[in-house]
Amino acid sequence: MNPIDPNPAASFHPRAIDRFPDLAALAAELLRKPPALLGLSAAEARCVVGFMQLLDYPKGATLLREHDASATGYMLLVLSGEVSVETAEPGHGSEAVAISALGAGSLLGEMSLLDGEPRSTECTAVSAVQAAGLSRQGLDQLVAQHPQVAAKLLAEVASIIANRLRALSDQLRLYAQLTATLQREIDRLKGR
Repeated sequence: MNPIDPNPAASFHPRAIDRFPDLAALAAELLRKPPALLGLSAAEARCVVGFMQLLDYPKGATLLREHDASATGYMLLVLSGEVSVETAEPGHGSEAVAISALGAGSLLGEMSLLDGEPRSTECTAVSAVQAAGLSRQGLDQLVAQHPQVAAKLLAEVASIIANRLRALSDQLRLYAQLTATLQREIDRLKGR
C-alpha cells in the first residue's frame, strides 16, 4: 500500500496498522461508534482497518494544513489524543480561529480524500496523537477487493459530510438572525 504522504514537517513513520492487533481492534471499534461511521458491521470495520496505516504525531504537529492541495490523498481516524480544528480568519492574514476540538473516533480529511480538493481546515495535535490513516490508494484497493464494504464506507462518509453541512446551515441561519437583529437595533439607535 502506498504510504500516506502528509505534511513533510510532521515527524512520524506510517506503519501497517494490522501489525499492531490491539490498535487495529481499537480502530475497528472506533469506526463503529459516534462520531465516526455508525453503519459498519464489526467485520466491515475490521476489513476497512486492514487498508489503514498507523501514524503518530507529536504535540504541536500539523496533521492537515488548510488550503494544502498537495497532500489530499488520505483521511485520518483519531485513535488517541486531541486535535484542534482551525480555519484562517478571512482578511486577517494567517491568524486562525479554532472551530472545534476533536478526540478519539473523529474522522479528519475525508472530504479531500473523496474529491482531491485542497484541505478546508487546519488540524493540529493539541497532545500526542495516534491515528489510523486511509490513503486514496488504500481506498482504491478496498474498492477493488471488497466493493460492498467500500460502498458502505463511502455512504457513511457521505452521511458524515451531509450532517456537517446541515449543522453549518443551522449555524448560518443563526448568524443571519443575529445579523438582522443587530441591524434592527442599529437602525433603531440611529432613529430610522
